[in-house]
Order: sequence, then structure tokens, then C-alpha cells
Amino acid sequence: MAQKYRNYRIYINDSSLFIADSLPDEGLDLQLIDVQSFDFITFYKNLDKGAAKHYLLRSDDPKATFKKLKDQCLLIKAAGGLVKSGKGNYLFILRNKKWDLPKGKVESGEKMKEAALREVEEECGVKILTNDEKLCRTYHIYEMGGKVVLKKTNWYSMTVKGQPKLIPQQEEGITKAGWYGKDALGPLLSNTYQLILDVLKAGKLL
Repeated sequence: MAQKYRNYRIYINDSSLFIADSLPDEGLDLQLIDVQSFDFITFYKNLDKGAAKHYLLRSDDPKATFKKLKDQCLLIKAAGGLVKSGKGNYLFILRNKKWDLPKGKVESGEKMKEAALREVEEECGVKILTNDEKLCRTYHIYEMGGKVVLKKTNWYSMTVKGQPKLIPQQEEGITKAGWYGKDALGPLLSNTYQLILDVLKAGKLL
């Protein structure tokens, strides 16, 4: 039986880099990159950060190719949640003028799932009832202190009892938090990040 490799999508601002053993079914105009001569830091520094372009690094072993990329970056682990209320609505936050889902960095010695619960409770002032299955994992590249950072975020499905009042953690740049039904997501989706859409797809909201 042929081994099935995991494929990756890494977001860089509005652009994305796919590492896959076949053409992703995303309906995007993908620019093919030669895997043999690929160096991620060189690729990143030459990338037009103001343009939304999508690239495919086609590899027979995406996992090994991804590891080479990861080894060139500073890895930061984060975790967050897609929270459903007892009334069937979902928790969204407005952070730095963009709609987002609550998430934050994993502390030393902390498990990803534990970090997700803690961050949601801290950022929104709620008590999580259930912290369920992992929905997906996302990757995001950015610069911090002159270093190229790869942020790996695990996302979990969560619930709360009833529909409690939310208290946004303003010191984390969160100016608003609210509960929204599936039929009210349109305005939020037009002002969010592509990787958040991936989380919503994993949670079957899209």
C-alpha cells in the first residue's frame, strides 16, 4: 500500500505556500516551485509581501520538505478554539480591526489542548463547558525581531453553557467579542484571515 503523506498550507500575509505530493484542490492559480533548489528564507525574502499569490512546492515527501522549512524558522506553538454556545451561535473576536477566533501561545510545559482552553477563557472571559476534538492545524509565517517565525496553531471545537456575556481582553488588542449565528457570518468573513476560513470549514460552518 502506498504511503499517504500529509500535505501542508503555510500562510504568509495574504499569500500561501502549499507543500504537497499532488495538486491541491483549492481552485487557485498556483505557481510551481522547483523543490530541488528551494531555500525557504531566500523565497521568503524575495516574496512580494503586498501581493496575494499562491505557490506549490511539489514533493514526493511533503513531511520531510516541510521539516526542512521548519528548521529554518523560529517555531512558536499556539492553540485556540471555535466555541459554540448553547443557543447554537459561535464566538468571534475583533482583534486589531480583523475578525478572528480566540487563540494564544502555548506556555512552557503546557499541552496544546490545555492552552487552547486557557486562552479562550482569558481572552473572552467565559467558562468553557467542553473542550472537544481537534478541528485542524494551521501554519502562519511572519517576522519578529528580525527572525522568521513559523506559528503552528492547533484549533479545537468547544462549547459553553447557555450564551454567557463576553468580556474581551483589551490588553491583547481585542476590542469586541460576540456570538454570531451561521446566517450572520457574511460581514465577518469579508474581514478575516484566510486561515480562519480554514478553521470554519473544518468546523463545518462553511
